[in-house]
Amino acid sequence: MKLTRLRSYKSLMAALIFLAPFMILYVWFWIYPIFKGFISSFNSGIFGGKQNFVGLDNYSFMLSDPKFWSSFGNTIYFIVISTPAIVVLGLILALLVNMKLKGTTILRTVYFMPFMLSVSVMGSIWMFILQSRTGLISEITRSLGMKEISFLGSWEMGWMSILIATIWWTVGFNMMLFLAGLQEIPEDIYEASDIDGAGGWKKFWYITMPSLKGVTALVIILQSIASFKLFGQTWLITKGGPGTTTTPLVHYIYQIAFRQWDMGYASAVSFVLFLTIAFISLIQFKFLMKD
Repeated sequence: MKLTRLRSYKSLMAALIFLAPFMILYVWFWIYPIFKGFISSFNSGIFGGKQNFVGLDNYSFMLSDPKFWSSFGNTIYFIVISTPAIVVLGLILALLVNMKLKGTTILRTVYFMPFMLSVSVMGSIWMFILQSRTGLISEITRSLGMKEISFLGSWEMGWMSILIATIWWTVGFNMMLFLAGLQEIPEDIYEASDIDGAGGWKKFWYITMPSLKGVTALVIILQSIASFKLFGQTWLITKGGPGTTTTPLVHYIYQIAFRQWDMGYASAVSFVLFLTIAFISLIQFKFLMKD
């Protein structure tokens, strides 16, 4: 009995020693900033300067701040329009490349390649395509004698531009997750359904979709979190405009922190965003994985 306990203790100590480097970095770069940001949200003052304790004043001001509610609404709007589109397109592309047709290996690479680009490169590409007067699409429409399309001149077109750029950039990652799920489904289930005379739609609805339930839940949660953190696309493509109509919450936090240097209020808004993401993710997890 004592020998067994001694072996368990040695195994535990060995695991802790191997995990220690990761845990130290994890606590230092992930846990500590969350704790530090929460403390900062109760203070006022510029970054690096003297901090004054103001209690709940930052949170109280947030409730009456129209820019906060505007940027929060813009973030929710982007989640609503982007998450279903990217999840459904990711599934369609995964089904397409999983059909093992000729050339699907090339298609898989083409679809996933944009995800390898940094946000700055992606933004530069879409600015080159969408920019008024000197953009690629404007040049094409002008050469065809057609009226120029202002992709960045209204909030509708601004959001559409951000949505198209985001889909092009990220749908390949979701496609790979769905593809991994599709390749885990045993072939004998489809062979049995063929014997029973099931058609393509029935096989998709009663075999493929239930088998992908876990992957679908994961993709929805990850995509929702990514949409909550929208920043680079609006910063590079629309600059948050026209006006503030395409300014999401992270964009607003950046303006507070690094343009107004109000770290206390920026920390308060960031912490509210953190809690919102955690709450929405918990609801999605409970709802999507309840069976």
